[in-house]
Amino acid sequence: MTETTAAALPEQPARRPLRGVALLMAALMVFACMDVGIKYLTAHYNAPLVVAVRYIVHLSLMVAIAVPVVGRQLVQTRRTGLVLLRGGCLALMSLLIAFALQRMPVAEATAIAFLAPMLVVLLAGPLLGERIGWAGWTAAVGGLAGVLLIVRPGGGLPWAGVAFALSAVGANVVYQMLSRTLARTDSAVAMLFYTALIGAVAFGILLPWTLHGERPTPLAIGLFVMIGASSGLGHYLFTLAFRETPASVLAPLNYVQLLWAGLLGWIVFGHVPEAATAVGMAVVAASGELIAIKARRDSAR
Repeated sequence: MTETTAAALPEQPARRPLRGVALLMAALMVFACMDVGIKYLTAHYNAPLVVAVRYIVHLSLMVAIAVPVVGRQLVQTRRTGLVLLRGGCLALMSLLIAFALQRMPVAEATAIAFLAPMLVVLLAGPLLGERIGWAGWTAAVGGLAGVLLIVRPGGGLPWAGVAFALSAVGANVVYQMLSRTLARTDSAVAMLFYTALIGAVAFGILLPWTLHGERPTPLAIGLFVMIGASSGLGHYLFTLAFRETPASVLAPLNYVQLLWAGLLGWIVFGHVPEAATAVGMAVVAASGELIAIKARRDSAR
């Protein structure tokens, strides 16, 4: 599960739009692979341990790679309290998503997670003074309808998994609202560092109580490293994509992650969504596209 719509990235002049699209597709594939790895590992190890390793590897890579490049900028913030709160929300969301992936297919969990950007649009009106308009309301209602199709009674999804996924949406909404607020004052690299730091510290403290389970196989060790590296690599590719191509072009393509999640879930776990579930996922994606069109029109005014 990703935070692909979480941070408000400044739109840059288009230089190599096709390169930006390719980078975004790669980033979304990396995020989908991370979710598949988390689902596999949580079938054999407890979720807090999996999340802890993800953040510890992510933090280690950030320190090793970013410190020589940006130096003190990595830790400099203006609104430290909100930055830490944002990181805490992401850590909580990561744990809830891990619990959800432990219980339900990747594609369905990913589709429910995409409800967050639509709720952010509704909350941005009263909280941030942004105009919602008919497109925002239509997309939000459509997204909710799509999610209801996915989690409908008799759909076969475990209610515990659905509850964890919806709780993760709530944490993600707060995370995204804070991201939109902090994007005006704090650097993206510092915010990314503190999210990794808080997750590593919070779940690292719990390691004495979560470090148990099966003896790690070479495959499991590789997957543990992969999910941590994927978190940093995915965000790096995502940022590079927005440097090459305007956000108005890339935003509608975020929902390709649903395709990657469905394809990988089928290949690795043999999960094939039911017809009604597939329709719900399509409705969620279409509602997301409407949100992206609204954002493009708003930015053009």
